[in-house]
Amino acid sequence: MNELLFYIGAIMIIIGGICDLFGALGLLKFPNFYIRLHAATVGTIGGAVVPLFGVGFLALGSDFLGGMKYAIAGASFVTGIIVLLAASAGAHALAYAAHKSKLVKWEPKCDHLEGDEK
Repeated sequence: MNELLFYIGAIMIIIGGICDLFGALGLLKFPNFYIRLHAATVGTIGGAVVPLFGVGFLALGSDFLGGMKYAIAGASFVTGIIVLLAASAGAHALAYAAHKSKLVKWEPKCDHLEGDEK
């Protein structure tokens, strides 16, 4: 069981690194603010939350941490949940504020927030 938790944690850390790489490439290559914001959120959630959960699984699967493995795993899981909630709420708030202020040049085909402005 410990080996399975170790391998799951290691795979999740590698997935997090890949998400960080794709998020950074998206920030450089995507054309406008809203799509770049999506790339930043993918980089934050995939690049921070997934590896934090992976560290939690690694800690649970390790033998050399002793009784501290539960504290490390718990702190990793709690931190991951907090980052998951804060990153998505922050990205939504940024997108909503950018849309309301009309600072971002964007020509949508369908604007569902148009009814809120009236």
